Amino acid sequence: MSGEEGTVAVETPSQPLGEAMDLMTALQLVLRKSLAHGGLVRGLHEGAKVIEKHAAQLCVLAEDCNQPDYIKLVKGLCADHGVGLLTVPSAKTLGEWVGLCKIDPEGKARKVVGCSCAVVQDYGEESEGLNVVQQHVKSH
Repeated sequence: MSGEEGTVAVETPSQPLGEAMDLMTALQLVLRKSLAHGGLVRGLHEGAKVIEKHAAQLCVLAEDCNQPDYIKLVKGLCADHGVGLLTVPSAKTLGEWVGLCKIDPEGKARKVVGCSCAVVQDYGEESEGLNVVQQHVKSH
């Protein structure tokens, strides 16, 4: 190790200082932190179990899911149990954000598996991204 002990390089999306973080960037950071802390479940079956147990903090749904019953079920569960629901445009994007991919040596995601639903049980730690996501969920 060089003289910089104790510092850890964390890859975050580039963002100019002083500018407000956009919702998708914030959501990506929240999902990564949650995954790192073991507080993220992926898929309808696991997600539905967590929501039913009142252990869910946030649910993320892919807009391009082609199963209307799937979307209806997730939205209904979230509404019944008071869980915040956010949507992302693509299941592939959500799959990449929740770790369903391989990262090549250049840091690019390869072999991304689509994910239509992800549920956060534990956010991990407080962050600016978490504040942005929580403000958005409260306002909608």
